Amino acid sequence: MRVRPPLPSLGDLRGGGKRLVASALSAVETQRGTPALVALLDEAARAAKAHVLGLTGPPGVGKSTLTNVLVQRARAAGQTVAVLAVDPSSRRTGGALLGDRARIQTDPEDRGVFVRSMAARDRLGGLSDDAVAAAVLLRAVFDLLIVETVGVGQSEADIGLVADTVVLCIQPASGDSLQFMKAGVMELPDIIVVTKADMADMARRAASDVSGALSLAGGAGTWTVPVIRLSAASGEGLEDFSAATTAHAAYLAAEGRRAAQRTAQEARWVEEAVKVRFGTEGLKRMRALPAVTGGPFHREAAIAACLTGG
Repeated sequence: MRVRPPLPSLGDLRGGGKRLVASALSAVETQRGTPALVALLDEAARAAKAHVLGLTGPPGVGKSTLTNVLVQRARAAGQTVAVLAVDPSSRRTGGALLGDRARIQTDPEDRGVFVRSMAARDRLGGLSDDAVAAAVLLRAVFDLLIVETVGVGQSEADIGLVADTVVLCIQPASGDSLQFMKAGVMELPDIIVVTKADMADMARRAASDVSGALSLAGGAGTWTVPVIRLSAASGEGLEDFSAATTAHAAYLAAEGRRAAQRTAQEARWVEEAVKVRFGTEGLKRMRALPAVTGGPFHREAAIAACLTGG
C-alpha cells in the first residue's frame, strides 16, 4: 500500500516556495475527499487574503497578454501573484492543450510568481471542482490571484464561483458585443475591457456597442460597470483598468459586500458539487443497465433507476 506524503500546512505553503505549492495543488487532484485535504482546504477558505481577479473572454482576445502585464505590475508593486490558467477540455478525449501557461512569461527564479494550468474537464461552465479548490488554496497564499478562463457565452459563467472581480474581455470587430447581448452575459462582469485599443475606430465602436448592451441589460446593483479600451502592448488604458479594479475592490470592502459574496460563492460550491455527484452517479447507473436486445439502453428503465436510486 502506497503511503501518501503528509500535506503541508497553510503556514508552510506561504513560506515554502513554488515546489511546495505545486505539490499541494497536485494533491487537490490526487487526494480528493481525504480528511487531510479537506482540512487544508477548510483552513485556506477561512484564511483567504488575495483579491481574485477573473479574466474571461473568447480565445485570442488577449487575456494572456493582459495577464503578463498585470503580473509585471503586481510584482513591481511588491505583491506576490499567482495565475490559474484554465483551458477547455476536449469532449472526445478529455484532454486539454494547457497552452495558456506557455504564453505567460515569468522569471523562474522569482519566488513571488506562481503559474498553474488546469483543464476544465467536463464542466461546461469552465471551472472544474479541482480548479475551484486550487483557487481556494492559491488565494490563501498569494496577495493577488488571477484566474484566466475561456468564456464565450452564459454557460461559461463559472468564473463567478471564485472571482472577486470578473473582467470580461472582448475584441474589436469580432461581433462579440452582439453575441454577449444575446447570451445575457452582461449580468456577469464587474469590468469590461475592449482589448487591442490600438485598433482605434473599431475599438471605439466596440466600446460603444458594449455600453449600449449594458444599458439594455439594466442591473439592480449599485456598481456601475466601466467599459475600458485597453492595449496591453502599448499600455493604453492600463491606468484606467488599474483604477477600476482598485475601485471595485474598495466597493466590495464596503458594507460587508466581499464577505457576503464569498459566502454566496461557498454555497454555490456545495450546490454544484451535489449536482455533479448526482449526475455522475446517475450516468453510472444508466450505463450499468442491460441493453435492450439489438438496441440502446431502455430509456424508461434508465430514468426509473435514476429517480429511485435502483
